[in-house]
Amino acid sequence: MNAQNFSGRKAIITGGARGMGAAAARAMLERGAKVCLWDANADALAQKAQELAPFGPVMHRVVDVSDFSDVAAAAQEANDQMGGLDILVNSAGIAGPNAMVEAFPPDDWARVMQVNLNGVFHCARAVVPFMKEHDYGRIINVASVAGKEGNPNASAYSASKAGVISLTKSLGKELAQTGIRVNAITPAVIKTEMLDDVTEEQISYMLAKIPMGRMGTVDEVAEMVMFLSSEACSYSTAAVFDMSGGRATY
Repeated sequence: MNAQNFSGRKAIITGGARGMGAAAARAMLERGAKVCLWDANADALAQKAQELAPFGPVMHRVVDVSDFSDVAAAAQEANDQMGGLDILVNSAGIAGPNAMVEAFPPDDWARVMQVNLNGVFHCARAVVPFMKEHDYGRIINVASVAGKEGNPNASAYSASKAGVISLTKSLGKELAQTGIRVNAITPAVIKTEMLDDVTEEQISYMLAKIPMGRMGTVDEVAEMVMFLSSEACSYSTAAVFDMSGGRATY
């Protein structure tokens, strides 16, 4: 199987109703995979599944990644219905408010952590046992360059994504002697619907730090996800792949 052939592979993509998750789902379907989309937005999820249906076998389920019991039940269902699980793309996430730490609402902090960081843990915790059954898997966690650098007025988002990077490294090392690979990507500003929740001032700050001087696209991110999801990604694990237009310095 080459990097462009996902025939027979079964994937779960969280945050699959829009943005990077939806783009990765389409790319994977076009390459022959079966895909199960998870998202908390029922209407958007059903609409996206309908849009993607012409490209290949697509299932969908409303899942709250912050709730482990919900995630565990959904993983069992996906495994049963697709006949196994090979790929997990953790793309679900929320931006949270823009505020200084001294004024950051504690409830919003907790919610960002519960979705962005705990959600990744919940999904990996539920899916890894199924991957171990056939000693093969690819887990791709969508972190952020903010997790490397820490964006001002976005402390919860930045801290949650730093946690995703560390979780990726821990899990990748734990599974290094198996056939499961775990990697993260660190996008900078990608043109997605999530930007609707970010102030123009924050967007301008982030764009000013990108040497390419532009946002990335979901299709560019999807191509990186395709490599990391493929058999070709065999010697990289617990690694972080830059998608920042030159912004990242490490």
